Amino acid sequence: MKNVTDSFVSLDHWTSAGSFGFNTDILATNPINLSVVLGVLIFFGKGVLSDLLDNRKQRILNTIRNSEELRGGAIEQLEKARVRLRKVEMEADQFRVNGYSEIEREKLNFINSTYKTLEQLENYKNETILFEQQRAINQVRQRVFQQALQGAMGALNSCLSNELHLRTINANIAMFDTMKEITD
Repeated sequence: MKNVTDSFVSLDHWTSAGSFGFNTDILATNPINLSVVLGVLIFFGKGVLSDLLDNRKQRILNTIRNSEELRGGAIEQLEKARVRLRKVEMEADQFRVNGYSEIEREKLNFINSTYKTLEQLENYKNETILFEQQRAINQVRQRVFQQALQGAMGALNSCLSNELHLRTINANIAMFDTMKEITD
């Protein structure tokens, strides 16, 4: 600041005839200079400042309008999302109910299928037991028959003559062949 005042002071000797000069008193010249500068700024800058403020106001209004449109779109999307959520929840409840009933139905089907399988296994077991009993009875009959035949043959051999013995053997063989054909 000192250099600025020195330059005004050094220009003091250039004043001509007292009509024009530099005032070196800073306190007196500052308000005058400020009022002139402010006056010029207000006069010429009023339009520019007004245009700047109008542009700024327009941008703010546009931003608010865009924000309102975005807000409206967001609210609309939110409502759509809520509707979709309700629909999905209803579908999920329906799937849950259907799933439970399907599980119960599958459970009953499985139980019925298991009972049928157990019934079939019981029938197969009973048929197998019956078959084995019949086979055992047939084996016992064959053994009893063989033993009886052997006993009878032994008794006949000791009691009969050769000729009678041969006729009896032939009759027994024929009877045995007939029985064998019946059992097969």
